[in-house]
Amino acid sequence: MMGYLVGAGVLAMALVWYVVTRRSEVRCTVDLEATHDHFHAHVDLDGVNVDPGDAVLVHNTPSRIPFGTTEKFESTATVYRASWLKRQMVRMFGSTEISALYEVGFEG
Repeated sequence: MMGYLVGAGVLAMALVWYVVTRRSEVRCTVDLEATHDHFHAHVDLDGVNVDPGDAVLVHNTPSRIPFGTTEKFESTATVYRASWLKRQMVRMFGSTEISALYEVGFEG
């Protein structure tokens, strides 16, 4: 019985370690282009490298621009840093979840 309790405690601690993140606010530049040749949204974070498992939320940028235009915006972003355990899991299983790269949306 004691072994199950210890195992459950270790599992609970690993789960907490997996989901705990650190966050920071950074300045960023958002480059949007909607032309015949290119259609992209690119974000440059000032002084921050994004690692596997990290998440970035960009604030106060337009959801669309007129076709045929290229625009740059200065904004802020929140970077959510993955825990060491989550980073290792993403590195181990990340190649099987390539579709996560396509979860980009333009809402309007």
